[in-house]
Amino acid sequence: MTRRRPEIPQPAHPIERRESLPWEHPKSPEEEAEVAARLQAIMQDPSYVQPDRDVDFLHTDTVRGLRLQLDYLKAEQALVAHNIHHCIVVFGSTRLREPDTARRQLAAAHHDLAAHPGDPRCERALRLAERRMELSRYYAVGHELGRLVGKAGNGPEDSRLVIMTGGGPGGMEAANRGAFEAGAKTVGLNITLPREQYPNPYLTPGLCFQFHYFALRKLHFMKRAAAIVALPGGFGTLDELFGTLTLIQTRKVPPIPIVLVGEAYWRSVFDVDFLVDSGSIDVEDTELFWYAETAEDAWAGIRAWHKANGSSLFNGDSDGHDETRK
Repeated sequence: MTRRRPEIPQPAHPIERRESLPWEHPKSPEEEAEVAARLQAIMQDPSYVQPDRDVDFLHTDTVRGLRLQLDYLKAEQALVAHNIHHCIVVFGSTRLREPDTARRQLAAAHHDLAAHPGDPRCERALRLAERRMELSRYYAVGHELGRLVGKAGNGPEDSRLVIMTGGGPGGMEAANRGAFEAGAKTVGLNITLPREQYPNPYLTPGLCFQFHYFALRKLHFMKRAAAIVALPGGFGTLDELFGTLTLIQTRKVPPIPIVLVGEAYWRSVFDVDFLVDSGSIDVEDTELFWYAETAEDAWAGIRAWHKANGSSLFNGDSDGHDETRK
């Protein structure tokens, strides 16, 4: 007798079944005595791990291309979701101290030297503490610049223009902190290093990213950069600064404002006039950047540059400075 079916059957459960399928159970040991050992060997082999869950596989040399794509895509997706079009990118030394911190460290260095007069290590520590006390004013400059950018546009919720840094301490922290205290979103691009680092605590959750590749991190710095501001810094700051200058010098990217904060510091770090006199760069290359001493001067200069350039800091052209667009 044929069982009568309803004309329209009930929808099947998306996962469960009333009857199990043949592959839901292993072959019975009654049929093959060595089944359990063989299955264990098969399923424990790395080849059986699903590729997107196989961390060892994802870190092989042959999958490097995919890792590069992921390094780019994760941050890009989040930046788009937050409606971030342009960034004021701030570089600066991780060793820049808050003025109060620098003051305490200077007092401690004086105390140590008084306790150990003539000790070369204490004398050097005092010289460094004095220098860091002097440079701590640039932490304040970075903090104020972050506040000015955070308050720009249509208020803190307007994320078309934000502060972006490397996400670390020192000068980077100062800029993120100023934007954070203004109530604005603020971005940090961390890099994974052999010695673990922590992001500074003033970044917006969801807008702090860890990159494996310096190259992809640099791409994201440049992609939305409406200006580069370099506080006094070391190798990392110099790397980003000269990389940007080279991109603009060669017209690989359209020019953007580059502001070096602390003229005396930067003229000590590199002698641009010597480079011109040596024929290593042209006079016009010295016009790719300028110096500022205060956050107000830096911010006013950036706005004036864009006005003269006929460009807007708040338009929606997120690809305006992407060297990869061609």
